[in-house]
Amino acid sequence: MLLFKCYPMKNILLKSLFTAMLFSVSSVLSAQAEYEITKDPNDGKVKILRGTINKYLIQNDTAFKWYIPNQQNYKPDTAIVNALAKVSGAKMQLIVFGGTWCEDTQSILPKFFKLQEMSGVPDNVITLFGVNRMKVSLGHIAEALGVINVPTIIVMKEGKELGRVVEYGKTGKWDKELADIINGN
Repeated sequence: MLLFKCYPMKNILLKSLFTAMLFSVSSVLSAQAEYEITKDPNDGKVKILRGTINKYLIQNDTAFKWYIPNQQNYKPDTAIVNALAKVSGAKMQLIVFGGTWCEDTQSILPKFFKLQEMSGVPDNVITLFGVNRMKVSLGHIAEALGVINVPTIIVMKEGKELGRVVEYGKTGKWDKELADIINGN
């Protein structure tokens, strides 16, 4: 007797339900950080933040010397800033996964947050999850959303994924691809 059968529609419904729960929980978690700090097993020196984190943890931690220089050197195009400014008005959420050990995250994440600040997007629209080298977050949220590379920026609206940018994107212009998702292109 077959008790469970995996249907694509069932997976979509489960993912939608999970996403709705994520947004409910993320508002509670934004009030307090739910994360752990470990050292990289590869070298024992690199600090890894895993769980629900925020940009201020990274900005203010002297272990992350890469943050400020990578942010200072970024000059986003005005069209990209204007696109990101639409996020709040369109009631979108941005879910970001990154690894403090990951060179791609170290390059993109500071630029992403500079873009956020320039566009006036409030912090509560962005949920940031730190993952370990195996791309596992606390609560297995990265796995539930199919994150296999970092950084990954997921654009959500009304509990549905509009699109995502993984690492440098398909074209190497992650910020333009993010703007295109927001603009509906």
